[in-house]
Amino acid sequence: MTEYANFRQRLDAVLRTLDVKQVSEFLIAEKQWQAGQPADVEFAMWMMIAGSPTLRDLHEQARQWLVGHGHEDEANAVLRREKGSAGKQGSKSKSRPQQGKKQGSKNQGHGTQKRQVGSPAKHNARRSS
Repeated sequence: MTEYANFRQRLDAVLRTLDVKQVSEFLIAEKQWQAGQPADVEFAMWMMIAGSPTLRDLHEQARQWLVGHGHEDEANAVLRREKGSAGKQGSKSKSRPQQGKKQGSKNQGHGTQKRQVGSPAKHNARRSS
């Protein structure tokens, strides 16, 4: 089991307790959080539960808590993503790199920096000759 998978399994076990103090202590001990961060530990706990595919049995409870505490948009964003990725996990992961490539190619296409940097000096040198 990879180090992350081991951590994730232990985190999910602690999240399943629904004990904010245990979650906080675990994440501080694992050096994922610092004391006093995040400011709203309970919100963070419910968001992690909502985002964990292995805690699907707690997703409705997480939705209720989040919506009941003014976090409906966050609940919808996380729980919709989970619902949509359950059957389309492969296609979603394929679409993400393509989007990144498009963004990268847009940035590259807006100005080839090599030409912009060298071109004015060469162009001016040619004019003055």
